[in-house]
Amino acid sequence: MLDAFTKVVAQADTRGELVNTAQIDALMSMVKDGSKRYDVVNRITSNASTIVSGAARALFAEQPQLIAPGGNAYTNRRVSACVRDMDIILRYVTYAVFTGDASVLDDRCLNGLRETYLALGVPGSSMATSITKMKDAAIAIANDRNGVTPGDCSSLMAELAGYFDRAASAVG
Repeated sequence: MLDAFTKVVAQADTRGELVNTAQIDALMSMVKDGSKRYDVVNRITSNASTIVSGAARALFAEQPQLIAPGGNAYTNRRVSACVRDMDIILRYVTYAVFTGDASVLDDRCLNGLRETYLALGVPGSSMATSITKMKDAAIAIANDRNGVTPGDCSSLMAELAGYFDRAASAVG
């Protein structure tokens, strides 16, 4: 896992070049928005159980066949495994937001997840739906303007949405 700073320096080193002005400006922008990034991660982390349980509840309300006898999430053990996976994905999304880099999400969470789900018979489209529901809830919580660093957060919200979309497409 590389944070944004390490990644820029490593890429420049590989090319045998100095870090250029555009890269420095991008990193400075990230530093400038650091408190916003921290606020977003803190809000999502503080509300993780609400985000995950709400998304799971909404998923099972939309797709009751999943929890019906013979469904992929039938029995408490399977529901728990589903909720656990949703929680893990949410956690890695927050890591990606905090570092400003998707590599931790890809390397430690998403790589091979679709194949694992296929092997276990987990419906990827249902997991993708649950991730989209988590995205909607997380963005609503993170976008609440009360008690956070003032300023425009649209690019940070787009980045957050992108990490969720990346996760949904990886499993769907």
